[in-house]
Amino acid sequence: MDAIISTRELADELTGERPPVLLDIRWQPTLLSVGQQSAAPSGREQYAAGHLPGAVFVDLDAELAGAPGPRGRHPLPESGEFGAAMRRAGVGADRPVVVYDSGQGWAAARAWWLLRFMGHPSVRVLDGGLAAWRAAGGELSTEVPAVPEGDFRPRPGALPVLDADGAAALARRGLLLDARAGDRYRGETEPIDPVAGHIPGAVSAPTGENVAEDGRFRPAGELAGRFTALGAAPATELGVYCGSGVSAAHQVLALAVAGFEAALYVGSWSEWSADPARPVATGALPG
Repeated sequence: MDAIISTRELADELTGERPPVLLDIRWQPTLLSVGQQSAAPSGREQYAAGHLPGAVFVDLDAELAGAPGPRGRHPLPESGEFGAAMRRAGVGADRPVVVYDSGQGWAAARAWWLLRFMGHPSVRVLDGGLAAWRAAGGELSTEVPAVPEGDFRPRPGALPVLDADGAAALARRGLLLDARAGDRYRGETEPIDPVAGHIPGAVSAPTGENVAEDGRFRPAGELAGRFTALGAAPATELGVYCGSGVSAAHQVLALAVAGFEAALYVGSWSEWSADPARPVATGALPG
């Protein structure tokens, strides 16, 4: 099934006989040094100020990731805890889910990927997020809906994942894409992790290049052309990583729109760079 949904399609489905569960995944990424605080409003504060009618807020840090540590800043959550959070949000096994964020798409893609990984069969990301909804004249609400508890039970493993060793091996036998900004890949700057650079053999493919200026995904053919130029082919084994497994989920989503399946290295650079024994490459070439 499709991985994204337009604002017009969503508006039609919300008035249909089987409206999707709506999840608001607004989240403020912080590329700050340890100990610094972001002054931007939290996702929960943004939700309280106005959200799609009927949407339930889901906290990325608390409900879509485990506790930060050796496995990275946003490791996989424990499946039982994730399932309980999704049931509280009204997610059922046989009801479609639509996720959205403010428009950047990273947080919504993380929710999309995690629900699909945990076995939910029907999850889509609102293309362009809340910004696109508002631009199309969509209404917002400040009412927190009382949703009936869902019956979703996670079955992990429906999508491919990589650990650190798997990512290193795939970079040599297939195509491992680094979804971070180019200056972080090249090792010119590193605002949050202890070491700058990239996994040896990985190819730079910044997530931001998957979308147009309005935050919507580029057409499938255009995305396919982009990834093909980076080395993707039907028989190529693909993997993606980023800083902590959030923007890389957006890359996996873009690859899906383009017709490719890719594994996600969930621990990403935050896990890789925490181990001084792991090799690090710098510069514009894969290394």
